[in-house]
Amino acid sequence: MLVTRFAPSPTGLLHLGSAYSALFAWTKAREAGGRFLLRIEDIDTQRCRPEFTTAIIEDLRWLGLDWDGDVRVQSEHVAEYDAVIANLAARGLAYRCWCSRADIEAHASAPHGPEGAIYPGTCRHLSTADQQARAGEPFAWRLNLAAALRETGPLTRDPRPFGDVVIGRKHTPGSYHLCVTHDDALQGVSLVTRAVDLEAATAIHEVLQRLMGWPVPAYEFHTLLTNSDGTRLAKRDRSVGIRALREDGYSPAQVRAMVGF
Repeated sequence: MLVTRFAPSPTGLLHLGSAYSALFAWTKAREAGGRFLLRIEDIDTQRCRPEFTTAIIEDLRWLGLDWDGDVRVQSEHVAEYDAVIANLAARGLAYRCWCSRADIEAHASAPHGPEGAIYPGTCRHLSTADQQARAGEPFAWRLNLAAALRETGPLTRDPRPFGDVVIGRKHTPGSYHLCVTHDDALQGVSLVTRAVDLEAATAIHEVLQRLMGWPVPAYEFHTLLTNSDGTRLAKRDRSVGIRALREDGYSPAQVRAMVGF
């Protein structure tokens, strides 16, 4: 059975671009007689807000979308993500990193990839004594990509432009990469639909899936909705917010027509 999902991060109100993504996944599932899931990816507790979660769910229902089963809320499952990191660390596939973003950007030899400067691996080479000396300081967990690639076998996409990506932080127990792949496997998602700007990140997701023995779903990428000037639609733009359109008197059918559904 085909299983798709829509997994917004509640850092703002639902806008037309996100509504398009939701409708894209929902339509795929409903046309195939499959299941459509709703997941709230609120693991970033510094940026996500409960009131946005409530508003997103209300706007989706107003648009006429329904979903199967309970809504999974990532912040309620931190222990599961911690367990994945512990698994990878125990196998030598993840390590602690104390470097700041500024440290990485300042590194003269750091090339740039899809997510900015590629981490040069500074903390990967720290001795046990050096790590113990910094034990009380905030740190991130990074994937040891070179070690990971020795275990994965052939991949459909090249993850090397990402380098040793962050898979967990002090204030964000699991990264987007880690949590999304864990949840897709747990929930049996068989088709991941996402915008083309996330296509490159799928390479890292496949690495994690192979390492953890999770199924690798099919992927389908849709275009990004843009404003008349070609700028990607943003949450801060009131004119494309679903809540604002509702308040301005638009019907669900009119809003869906705006994004081709």
